[in-house]
Amino acid sequence: MSAGEVRSNDGASVARVDTKLEIVVIPVSDVDRAKEFYGRLGWRLDADYDNGDDFRVIQFTPPGSGCSVIFGKNVTGAAPGSTQGLYMIVSDIAAAREEMLGRGVKISEVFHDAGGVYAGPDEPYLFGRRRVSGADPEHRSYRSFASFHDPDGNGWLFQEITARLAGRVAGDTTYASASDLASALRRAAAAHGEHEKRTGGQRDENWPDWYAEYMVREQSGKEPPQ
Repeated sequence: MSAGEVRSNDGASVARVDTKLEIVVIPVSDVDRAKEFYGRLGWRLDADYDNGDDFRVIQFTPPGSGCSVIFGKNVTGAAPGSTQGLYMIVSDIAAAREEMLGRGVKISEVFHDAGGVYAGPDEPYLFGRRRVSGADPEHRSYRSFASFHDPDGNGWLFQEITARLAGRVAGDTTYASASDLASALRRAAAAHGEHEKRTGGQRDENWPDWYAEYMVREQSGKEPPQ
């Protein structure tokens, strides 16, 4: 059976169909206010369709994202502000927060979780409900956050990820922006410097191959080259 096939219930091989999450619907009470807010974030406005009567849909896409959000009039029956825990993945949590502040968006201080505590007074999020001020002391991926809300109270989280866990990325190695690629190159350069120290300090003429291997392994969650 090939990598692109899966077993059906009767044992036959069937082609795997890519299933990509592309739209998240968020409930808002004031469509124009929400449009102004998400536009202020620097997100791309993809559509604003209004039938002039009882239906309007607006779509925005965050920079570098393969998933968009839509909101509008009569697009969801959910209560405005009821969507929580919307994760935005960034490679530099401090820079992402500073950009939001520069755009006039109220955002929390950077925080990390208290050892995976699943009880406490703070807002629910994946790693628990007890926030500790500051980035993760060990600067581990998946462990540093900052949160903000839209005008209706829909809740968003920045989560810093610089290296994926095994199996979290499939397919081609991709970067969402020039900034993400530059950050990956800097991490590869630092790791390659340690590699050269281990090999006697001689210049590695094959450094492009080493960088490429490091960056591919980092995204797929595999052990980096030594």
